[in-house]
Amino acid sequence: MDRLFVFDTTLRDGEQVPGCQLNTVEKIQVARALESLGVDVIEAGFPISSPGDFNSVVEISKAVTWPTICALTRGVQKDIDVAAEALQYAKNKRIHTGIGTSDFHIKHKFNSTQDAILERAVAAVKHAKKYVEDVEFYCEDAGRTDNVYLARVVEAVIKAGATVVNIPDTTGYCLPHQYGEKIKFLMENVNGVHNAILSTHCHNDLGLATANTMAGVINGARQVEVTMNGIGERAGNTSLEEIAMILKCHKTLNIETQINTQKIFPTSRMVSGLMNMPVQANKAIVGKNAFAHSSGIHQDGVLKNRESYEIMDPKDVGLDENSIVLTARSGRAALKHRLGVLGVPVEGEELDKIYQDFLQLADKKKDLNDVDILMLAGKEHSTHETIRLDYLQVTSGVGVKSVASIGLFIANEKFEAAASGNGPVDAAINALKQIIKRNMTIQEFTIQAINKGSDDVGKVHMQVDYNGVLYYGFGANTDIVAASVEAYINAINKFVR
Repeated sequence: MDRLFVFDTTLRDGEQVPGCQLNTVEKIQVARALESLGVDVIEAGFPISSPGDFNSVVEISKAVTWPTICALTRGVQKDIDVAAEALQYAKNKRIHTGIGTSDFHIKHKFNSTQDAILERAVAAVKHAKKYVEDVEFYCEDAGRTDNVYLARVVEAVIKAGATVVNIPDTTGYCLPHQYGEKIKFLMENVNGVHNAILSTHCHNDLGLATANTMAGVINGARQVEVTMNGIGERAGNTSLEEIAMILKCHKTLNIETQINTQKIFPTSRMVSGLMNMPVQANKAIVGKNAFAHSSGIHQDGVLKNRESYEIMDPKDVGLDENSIVLTARSGRAALKHRLGVLGVPVEGEELDKIYQDFLQLADKKKDLNDVDILMLAGKEHSTHETIRLDYLQVTSGVGVKSVASIGLFIANEKFEAAASGNGPVDAAINALKQIIKRNMTIQEFTIQAINKGSDDVGKVHMQVDYNGVLYYGFGANTDIVAASVEAYINAINKFVR
């Protein structure tokens, strides 16, 4: 079978989604999960963009063993120099450089010409080859680039030493047959094309990312650039899990990856939890309804033969049909097992603290689901924040003014305040502002129920403006007022660190 290489850009393209930014410790956690999943290349960041991105590439390079660690650059010498420095500890390293090749980019972005862009492309590859043997070149907006000119660029960069050439549908514009024909044209018209690997990088603006990627693979591309859960700029990128399971289901294509598909679901949930990016219920492969059947006809068919309505076995993507049901009577061992299944291994004191929170939540709910468990595991990390909620008491009702009392720990020193407001959430936020005397404005406030039922956990996503910069906060609690305060505190912690 043909080997297809999986290039994961969750930590670069995926992290460009507003509100999905991770710290270095979280990025390492995701990188190790991706290594365990079996991805071939991890795009760890864009080193010149910020000190944080530079440091993340350094630390991820130290943390993982066999995947290639890739750093993104523009086709600029300084970018490439910085990327090479960030990759110094990587066991297998790749510099991913490139430039826009469509007329939209050449004329309007660069105010240049095709010949000049071609020269810059070759120069960038040659400069990167001074540092690493493995150089990937991206032809930005290749989806809207004339095929004849695109072939000139691809041929030139391969001759200059590129080992992989990325053909991105940057704007998600192509139809599947157009993208497939583009890859086929390059395979048939570029001298030396077999000295490099052609790669797909498709965006989902028209909902065609996976279809375009598969069209590219069928026509000769042998690397796919993907993200977990399909996250990414605008409407997102091609989903790793979709490509992996398409190839698993369609064995007649004779193309295989080394993805351990049984780790797809726990990795998906880890990324969703860390990035505060809920997976839509009807998301292919990893959505909570992906293997759910509500129609009586479907239920009857599945009970008689699973394959009547399921083309995949849930166990193939890491869903345990016989999962342990967690209640207030469950012990630490059951909780530890479930966290492990969800990709969050915990031991010792950390497990004890999560277990105490688990018991409190289990007393409030009839049963706990995976999102609840991940919320508890994430909540434990909040104990290390500068500002922490100690207590919150709110009085409200019809015809009375809402009043809130709040206690905060700030650098382990306790502060208390009380305030009234137009409703319980407003009162609680006003009380918090009595202590945190900063000019902050809530720009966005979204409440999401995780499941149906009045006793379930609710999520709050909040966007706070402070000194002209937007900060994103997240909170989850069975009490929606408390969740709102936790989200506000989570946002504040990001600019008081």
